[in-house]
Amino acid sequence: MPSPGENFRINSARLWDSLMQMAQVGPGIAGGNNRQTVTDADAEGRALFKSWCDAAGLTMGLDRMGNMFMRREGTDPQALPVYIGSHLDTQPTGGKYDGVLGVLGGLEVIRTMNDRGIRTKHPVVVTNWTNEEGARFAPAMLASGVFAGIHSLDYAYARKDPDGKSFGEELARIGWVGDEEVGARQMQAYFELHIEQGPILEAEAKTIGVVTHCQGLWWLEFTLTGKEAHTGSTPMGMRVNAGLAMARIMEMVQEVAMAAQPDAVGGVGQVNFSPNSRNVLPGTVIFTVDIRSPDQAKLDGMRAEIERRAAAICADLKVGCAVEAVGHFDPVTFTPELVGRVRAAAEKLGYPHRNIISGAGHDACWTAKVAPTTMVMCPCVDGLSHNEAEEISPEWAAAGADVLLHAVLETAVVVD
Repeated sequence: MPSPGENFRINSARLWDSLMQMAQVGPGIAGGNNRQTVTDADAEGRALFKSWCDAAGLTMGLDRMGNMFMRREGTDPQALPVYIGSHLDTQPTGGKYDGVLGVLGGLEVIRTMNDRGIRTKHPVVVTNWTNEEGARFAPAMLASGVFAGIHSLDYAYARKDPDGKSFGEELARIGWVGDEEVGARQMQAYFELHIEQGPILEAEAKTIGVVTHCQGLWWLEFTLTGKEAHTGSTPMGMRVNAGLAMARIMEMVQEVAMAAQPDAVGGVGQVNFSPNSRNVLPGTVIFTVDIRSPDQAKLDGMRAEIERRAAAICADLKVGCAVEAVGHFDPVTFTPELVGRVRAAAEKLGYPHRNIISGAGHDACWTAKVAPTTMVMCPCVDGLSHNEAEEISPEWAAAGADVLLHAVLETAVVVD
């Protein structure tokens, strides 16, 4: 019977084939994916994942947020399960690996255990969290947030997409509402494998990122109210220009983020003008500022400075300004013991590695509130993610899953 000390690997070809098959569900327009949460494509991806889990002998639990929990039994029925997870939903123009690698890498861990006849004391559960991306229904990491008690079920069900459809109605429509109470499960530990979504690992020729922390985040949604007016016949000095206020705020966010270096970022990724006509000054501009840092004081200080200076900018231009925090999590420190197991696995398998702080939010940020948690990262080409051109190599995917396998087995306790 193999032990965690042996340097065996997952089936790289099988993992890559699974990734490529899932990429055929909800294809994008430029080689990536558009498999947004609780769409028909999401339902199709879930069904494919379940079919693979059924074939691997796993049993499914499904909670009221549509979170899928695929369980392989352990030898001790009283032992808490070790969870592996991520998400299958994508951005509207998303890549083939963001989130998906973590779910299918978890499945490959199970398949490898089956191939080798490995038994563990603790059950192992592969999880697909609903609506991690937050692209269709804000905020991001919605279902894991309900699981961790950050959001209520009613709050989540009431989230609306740009077409006015509610999350709860759409989840029911695609047929993936379970009966299980959200958050009722207890975890021995939670592991999440993910692509880096940044350039550091590739630039430094490191195959594995040992994730020690996750940056905190604020999403601040600004609603600026000006006065719609003809762009050609309204004198410059008589305009109430919400678009100009937005431009000045965007420049100011850059200044605030640069002043907070190192370990701080800020920017604007979404802007909506109304009426969005080429010869009409906008009456309303809605946009979201995204600021992040692993330092709590720095993160909150950036928010306060941005809101203060935005109010002054808008007052100077006589533009109305309202701000709502539509997404937030504090910086996360992952469990040192689990971080150490990831590092030890990388060293044992001979993979170049380094400590890294996750720049993006992940479901692991919320599970860390309720269970020992850590993450494993592999590189992605040019650090590109949330883009259909997102790319990784089969070797990187396999290395991440290899480290995941050994860290999970160490935690789940192999039984001879």
